[in-house]
Amino acid sequence: MDQAPSSPSPKFRDRGIAALLACGLAAAASLTALAYWPGLMTWDAIRQYGQAIDGDFDDWHPPIMEWIWRQLIPIHTGPAPMLILQLALYWGGFALIAGWALRARRRGLAVALAACGLLPLSMALMGAVLKDCLMAGALLTTTGLLFWSDDSGSRWRWLLRGLGIALLLFAAMLRFNAFLAALPLFVALLPLAWRSSWLRMTVSAVVATVLLMAALPLANRAIGAESSGVELSLVIFDLGGITEHSGVNVFPPMGVADPMATNHRCYSPVKWDSYSFWVDPLCPLGFDPMRTAVKAQAIKPYRFWMAAILAHPIAYAEHRLAHFNINTRFLIHHQVERPVQAVCAPNDWNYTVPPNPILSAIDWAALASAETPLGWPIAWIALAFGVLVLSPVLPSRRLIVPMALSALLYGLGYGVFSVAAELRYHLWTMIAALIATVLAGADLIGMPAVPWRRIGWAGAPLLVVLVLATAWRVLPIG
Repeated sequence: MDQAPSSPSPKFRDRGIAALLACGLAAAASLTALAYWPGLMTWDAIRQYGQAIDGDFDDWHPPIMEWIWRQLIPIHTGPAPMLILQLALYWGGFALIAGWALRARRRGLAVALAACGLLPLSMALMGAVLKDCLMAGALLTTTGLLFWSDDSGSRWRWLLRGLGIALLLFAAMLRFNAFLAALPLFVALLPLAWRSSWLRMTVSAVVATVLLMAALPLANRAIGAESSGVELSLVIFDLGGITEHSGVNVFPPMGVADPMATNHRCYSPVKWDSYSFWVDPLCPLGFDPMRTAVKAQAIKPYRFWMAAILAHPIAYAEHRLAHFNINTRFLIHHQVERPVQAVCAPNDWNYTVPPNPILSAIDWAALASAETPLGWPIAWIALAFGVLVLSPVLPSRRLIVPMALSALLYGLGYGVFSVAAELRYHLWTMIAALIATVLAGADLIGMPAVPWRRIGWAGAPLLVVLVLATAWRVLPIG
């Protein structure tokens, strides 16, 4: 009597799914590389590449990125090595995360987590050589190491934690506000005994914050980067906002006849660029005059900045809220600027990204999604907050909380630490919030009793944001 063919074993099915996911992730990485080869260079990347060639670093952009780029030039010139590096970190992180889910026999979750990397805006942004993309890649790989560190033997656990913390310190060297994104992941990587009580958790968080905030200046000093005065961009932008909203000039004396009227012409809540040294005409209250005044009058920029904020807290809050609203695409009527770039800026080395069908498809999808809540950072911030509200009842909260908190802190941080409104700044917030949401959704599906009341409270912030933001866009409000 013939026997019915047996179904594949669970181990065999897992290997098949793992192979398919590996092929899918490799294909996605290859498509991005092909679409944007050899790597899209914006003005920031052009300046960084020039310094990588010369070896003459300053701290306007992260010197650690320029130093790494310089080490890669002997292997291959141009942006291609940096593009490969950030794509390897980005998709390698998703491979680790999806592999963790497969190891736990959560096949649907593995597929869903891998699919998070296909967010159109992320795909388009990852084609450009940017510190934000390199930072997001480092944080994603760290996330994968965090996921695996709790499931490994004691020997591997310490190695994975050490690698994860090293990557977090590297990420903190790429942006001065990166410590907000890295801190929750750093604490989550620490041994459980170091965070087993509120006191230990607090001490660990304080120490981690100090280490992360010290990473950038220490790296700059080790590389020998010259001071560019980049910190003045935040100071000038906030002084301009306070002056505009308070009706009182808070700039130091700079020989300007009518500073109030001058600032009114220069100030925009969108970004600080109108005060920069690359605009024409130059603002008399802008970067170069301010740097001269600071040096001549022996002004400590951050002390001067804090004094202005304390003297006019309401004006500062009005300025910051107006900028944050634009930065997060909350109550606006139209796009602030093109969400992603599709062509290289002119450069001395003639590096370009040739037009091609793959790039056109990715760019179209990114532009289309930017008009939806997928392109509204405020929606991702609200989503991260909602996931945190939901997390206490979820089995995977050990992983969900640091991801959602990282997304939330980093996104909210742009309410203070921001001088422009480019969508790339929120790349990590979007990715981290999406991963946390997928984990939370998978937990809810597997729970015997769904906590509907808590789900309601968790979804309320996102619902309010979506209603207000949509109404503002379609109705004649404001």
